Amino acid sequence: MRKKILSELAKTNTRLVAVSKTKPISQIQEMYDEGQRVFGENRVQELVEKHEALPKDIQWHLIGHLQTNKVKYIAPFVSLIHSIDSWKLLAEVNKQAAKNERVIDILLQFHVAEESSKFGLDLEEAKSILTNDTFSTFKNIRIVGVMGMATFTSDNQQVRKEFQVLNSIFKTLKNEHFEKDDSFKEISMGMSGDYKIACEEGSTMVRIGSLLFGNR
Repeated sequence: MRKKILSELAKTNTRLVAVSKTKPISQIQEMYDEGQRVFGENRVQELVEKHEALPKDIQWHLIGHLQTNKVKYIAPFVSLIHSIDSWKLLAEVNKQAAKNERVIDILLQFHVAEESSKFGLDLEEAKSILTNDTFSTFKNIRIVGVMGMATFTSDNQQVRKEFQVLNSIFKTLKNEHFEKDDSFKEISMGMSGDYKIACEEGSTMVRIGSLLFGNR
C-alpha cells in the first residue's frame, strides 16, 4: 500500500507523513526498512519513547494538539510541529528550541472544519501573531507553512471547500508576510480518507495512518 500511495503522491510532489501513533516499534521499523523516513505522532510521551528506540535519522513530526508544558520533551529532536495554534505555544517552542540551540520548523494550524472539536487559528489570529513586535525576536522557530483538518464527512464537496480555504489562507500569508521566504511552502492537509482531494487542492504533505498500518 505504501508504494501505491507514494506513486500517487509523486504525481503532485506531495510528501508522505506516516502516522504511526499507537503502532508498535516493530511495525515502524519495518516501514523504515522499506525506506520511509518521516513519521507522525500525536502524543508527546509516545513520540519520545519511539525516538529513543528507533534509528536517529527518522524525521519525527508532532501532528497532535501540543500542550506548552510538554514542548520541552520534544524540543531536542522534533523535525516539524504541525499544530501551533496559539501565541503562548509559539513562544514556548521558541524558548525550548533556544535552550537546545536549535531552530525548530513549525506549521500554523488553522480551524477550517465545521467540527468545533478541532483546534486551530483563524486568519485574523494568525495575522495578529505575525505582526506582534515580539514575534520578530523569535530566532529559534521557523514558520514553514500551514496545517488543517477537514470535517469528517462523506461530503467530498465540503471537504474540498475546506481544503480550498486552507490553501487560500496559505496564499494570503505568503503574499503578506512570507513573500521572500522560500521556506514558507508547506500545506499539511489530507489524511487516509481524503488525501486524494487534498493533493488536488495543493497539499504538500499528507498525514496517513490507517491505510498504511491498518485500522487502530
